[in-house]
Amino acid sequence: MKLWGGRFENQTEKAAFDFQSSIHVDRRLYREDILGSIAHAKTLNRCGVLTEDETSKVEKALNELLQDIEDGKVQIGMDHEDIHTFVESTLTERIGDLGKKIHTGRSRNDQVATDFRLYLGREVDNIVALLKKLEETLLKLAESNLDTIISGYTHMQKAQPLTLGHYFMAYFEMFRRDIERLMDAKKRIMIMPLGSGALAGTTFDLDREYTCSLLGFNDITYNSLDGVSDRDFTIELVSGLSIIMMHLSRFCEELILWSTSEFSYVEMDDGYSTGSSIMPQKKNPDMAELIRGKTGRVYGSNMTLLTMMKSLPLAYNKDMQEDKEAVFDAIDTVKACLEVFDGMIRTMRFNRDRMYEASEDGYTNATDLADYLVRKGVPFRETHEISGQIVQYGIKEKKKLSELTLDELKGFSELIDEDIYGEISVETCVSKRNLIGGPSREAVMKSTQRGKDFLKK
Repeated sequence: MKLWGGRFENQTEKAAFDFQSSIHVDRRLYREDILGSIAHAKTLNRCGVLTEDETSKVEKALNELLQDIEDGKVQIGMDHEDIHTFVESTLTERIGDLGKKIHTGRSRNDQVATDFRLYLGREVDNIVALLKKLEETLLKLAESNLDTIISGYTHMQKAQPLTLGHYFMAYFEMFRRDIERLMDAKKRIMIMPLGSGALAGTTFDLDREYTCSLLGFNDITYNSLDGVSDRDFTIELVSGLSIIMMHLSRFCEELILWSTSEFSYVEMDDGYSTGSSIMPQKKNPDMAELIRGKTGRVYGSNMTLLTMMKSLPLAYNKDMQEDKEAVFDAIDTVKACLEVFDGMIRTMRFNRDRMYEASEDGYTNATDLADYLVRKGVPFRETHEISGQIVQYGIKEKKKLSELTLDELKGFSELIDEDIYGEISVETCVSKRNLIGGPSREAVMKSTQRGKDFLKK
């Protein structure tokens, strides 16, 4: 069955029909297409196109079709042009000519946009649920590592000591923003275009607000041209998914480094690692590497959508059929990555002794030495110079700051006293940074509580 054959004398070439067919991609919209058709039938009833009896028959048949598909009794055939054709033709087979009335007052242009938005609204909820699960894992890891000291880095050089709990909460903040972005994007996804027709609406007096309420949309579109040609919501969603993948990729990059023998901070669980076909000793962090690699795949979907839309005149163009494959792939990829990543970090093991040992190297307490002298009344710019000179001396002597004798330290400033050793211990360096957002135990505990409050909302 075709929904458009009347104007044509000759059949579409098979290669051309297969080329423009989208059933292999949009078949996953069957639920949304059926629910949208039920709502449309009820709206047609309101404006007198369908009688109460006809509406009941259509609704019953469509609900039965939905159940049959989900029970595996009906397979969506690839010989149909798209999911809309499949639903309408199957409905007509079941209830006769009444099924042909269902398309009154709508076009596939506004129909597919409605289906797509409904589907994406549901998928946003699914992705947010996965992000919340990951956030809960990060909170648990943070709370169990409030006192695990680790080096912080800038420019990939050791900078200052932190706690591993503080580190995990940094990523918690990133994924919190991701949740907020998705929920904000959902506000613009859940706008109903049904009633826009092909581009100019319809002569039938459809109660669009009624249809909107039936389908659970937040609002309706207010321009029929824009209603069928807008794909901003897909670009916005995939942009948000790209940022999620960027955050996952950054995290994976660090975990890959941490799992090297040079760092030896973490060990991945066997369930999330693979080996080598030739080197028996290898234990590879392949899940983290794959997530890092799949980030480019989602970026590619984002670029596909932007490029597809950049030169399209109003209103609908067939180019826009390319939207769904890119969006579906991005969604599937992000969901798979979030699920695997959560399991991977939940099961990895930490070498806390190695983290502590490494935090004492690299003069990460040099800033605290400078701050110590500031408290003695020396301007910071001078203390920065003195601390830098002491570091340079320590490097030459192959000594940590804590290993320098008091006489050696006093050679740079007579203000340095015995209490310096307590002030520059890595524990003190962390515990004294107790301001909001800092790495101290108390500050991180406050951060985890704020995180729990956010997830409850």
